[in-house]
Amino acid sequence: MIRPIIKIEFLMKRPSAPATADDAAVAQDLLDTLAAHADDCVGLAGNMIGALKRIIAFTDFGKAEAYDEAEGETPNRVMFNPEIVAADEPYTTAEGCLSLKGMRNTKRFRTITVRYQDADMTWHEEAFENFTAQIIQHQVDHCNGRVI
Repeated sequence: MIRPIIKIEFLMKRPSAPATADDAAVAQDLLDTLAAHADDCVGLAGNMIGALKRIIAFTDFGKAEAYDEAEGETPNRVMFNPEIVAADEPYTTAEGCLSLKGMRNTKRFRTITVRYQDADMTWHEEAFENFTAQIIQHQVDHCNGRVI
């Protein structure tokens, strides 16, 4: 289900609770809402749709070249309980957000390693780089109640 985007900053500053398998509907809502905003959004966190759960959805640009429209596959992914466990190559950039007005400067890392659970609640660890890494960092910040 496509959900409205929360735009109240003080609500965005509340840290999210750990996600469980019972939160699968939130994950699907994040994917549906991300797809509905594909023209102006590349990532969402649970609190952006009113669910204070540690779940993020994002476009994986590292896999975008493997996108197969004929097969109906998308490069959008979901992570439950993501944690950034390693980060390298810091830089400063300006980011926008559907929940916030304007662009804001922030520090990001070009390469990150993320520990997360999939929908079956199996733990994984995966490396990301460049724009996909930036998107994930932004969404994990939301899960932690941090707004840029």
